[in-house]
Amino acid sequence: MSDLLNTPASYGDDAIVTLTPREHIRLRPGMYIGKLGDGSQPDDGIYVLIKEVVDNSVDEFIMGAGKQIEITVVDNVVTVRDYGRGIPLKSLAAAVSEMNTGGKYGGTAFKKTVGLNGVGVKAVNMLSSEFTARSVRDGEARTVTFAQGIEQSDRWESGVEERNGTLISFRVDEEVFGAYAYNMEYIEEMVKNYTYLNLGLTFKLNGQSYVSKNGLLDLLNEKMSDAPLYA
Repeated sequence: MSDLLNTPASYGDDAIVTLTPREHIRLRPGMYIGKLGDGSQPDDGIYVLIKEVVDNSVDEFIMGAGKQIEITVVDNVVTVRDYGRGIPLKSLAAAVSEMNTGGKYGGTAFKKTVGLNGVGVKAVNMLSSEFTARSVRDGEARTVTFAQGIEQSDRWESGVEERNGTLISFRVDEEVFGAYAYNMEYIEEMVKNYTYLNLGLTFKLNGQSYVSKNGLLDLLNEKMSDAPLYA
C-alpha cells in the first residue's frame, strides 16, 4: 500500500494538452464568469452572462448611440436588444465568437467602455446551447446562430425596416451549468443598478420600464429604511 502511495503518476509529453478558446471556456468557465451556480444566488454565472451582454449595450449608450435597452427572459431564453450603432455586419460572427477580436482595443469606436477585454460575449456564446446575434445597420441586417460556440447558420438581409442596433439571444447550456432557474428579482436589481449609473438610459425588462432621473440619489432613497440624518 505504501508503495502505491509513493509511486508518482506517469507524466510525459502526452499529458500536456492544448485547448482551443472554446474548449477552455467550456472546461474552465469559472475563469471567465466566476462560479456556475443554479440561479439561487445573485452572483451565479447565469446572471454574469446577462451582464456581459448588457455591458456591450450600455457601451453603445455611453458612446451616445441608443437610449433604450430591452431585456426579455422567457422560458430560460434571454434576449437583449439595444438601439445603438449595431455591430459592423462583416465582423459580426467574429465579434461574438473569436477571442481577442473586438472594437475596444484602441481606436475611436469606443472612448469609454464598461467591458475592456473582448471576452464576455464570446463566453456567453460558448456557454450557451443556443446563441443568436443579429445586427441591423441602415436597412441591412445579418443574423448568425451558434450552438455551444459552433456556428450553425449565417443569414444576410437587405431592405429591413428595423432600427439600427444589436440583438443577442441565448439559452444557457445545461451541459455546463446543470439545472438552473432565473430569479427575476435578481435581474430586476441588476437593471435598476444600471439605470442609477446611466442617467437617461431606459431599460425594459419583460415590458416593464426602468429609468433613473436622479442617479445615485434614487439608489440611496430606495435602499434607506430610516429617515435620513442629512438632506
